[in-house]
Amino acid sequence: MTTSKITKERVEKYLAEGKRFDGRKLEEFRDLKIETGISENAEGSAKVTLGNTEVIVGIKMNVGTPYPDSADSGNMMVTAELLPLSSPRYESGPPKFPAIELGRVLDRAIRESKFIDLKKLCIVEGEKVWTVFIDVYSLNDDGNLLDAAGIGIVAALKTAKIPKYDSEKEKVLFGDWTDENVPLSTEVPLSLTAHKIGEYLILDPTKEEEDLCETRVTIGSAKGSISSMQKGNLESLKIEEMEKAIDLVDNAYGGIFKKIEEQLK
Repeated sequence: MTTSKITKERVEKYLAEGKRFDGRKLEEFRDLKIETGISENAEGSAKVTLGNTEVIVGIKMNVGTPYPDSADSGNMMVTAELLPLSSPRYESGPPKFPAIELGRVLDRAIRESKFIDLKKLCIVEGEKVWTVFIDVYSLNDDGNLLDAAGIGIVAALKTAKIPKYDSEKEKVLFGDWTDENVPLSTEVPLSLTAHKIGEYLILDPTKEEEDLCETRVTIGSAKGSISSMQKGNLESLKIEEMEKAIDLVDNAYGGIFKKIEEQLK
């Protein structure tokens, strides 16, 4: 959606002064609220509110066959649905590029960080493994859905329980859970995105700011160790801008991680 030249000039004027329309600093996130256990039927679930952006994440598990090249490991899949109720930009029907991109970026961040210990999800090597399905739904898009969804995935996984499995009947007992958590690493991956407007890099843009961004880079990391990186939009980033983006994300990680831990207690 296009934004007027006047709005762009106003935003860049504010950024030059080190501030934004809502009073935040360039690297400052909006208020973050996390609610877990919002679905009685999911293995794990979370609702994340980041400013006015809202997303729901649900975890479902089922038993299937492993991939041939990882016979002793479970599977995982992230899908995203951008609901029309969350923005007039989104339409019903098959997923379009924004939803596909969001799912793939977050899938890569979780997969490459090895946050889920997939080997512990093996039931019978080469025959039966658990598959973790991670579903993301947008409720309101006021910018930075990527980061909000990434936080929601972490929160939902950290509170998820493995359902019971009847090995004799080869049947998952949905709605009846074990006391066993989904096996996770202690290194929590967060996908945080730096957005470029003019010559400035910012974190957690509102939708108005996001519409002005020439490019963005989403960095998946855990305590300073980068596991994934994905650039979006058409414009390029200079090496020094990439370095600054990494620094911004690295500096923001601790504060976001602390808020997640506090709200999941």
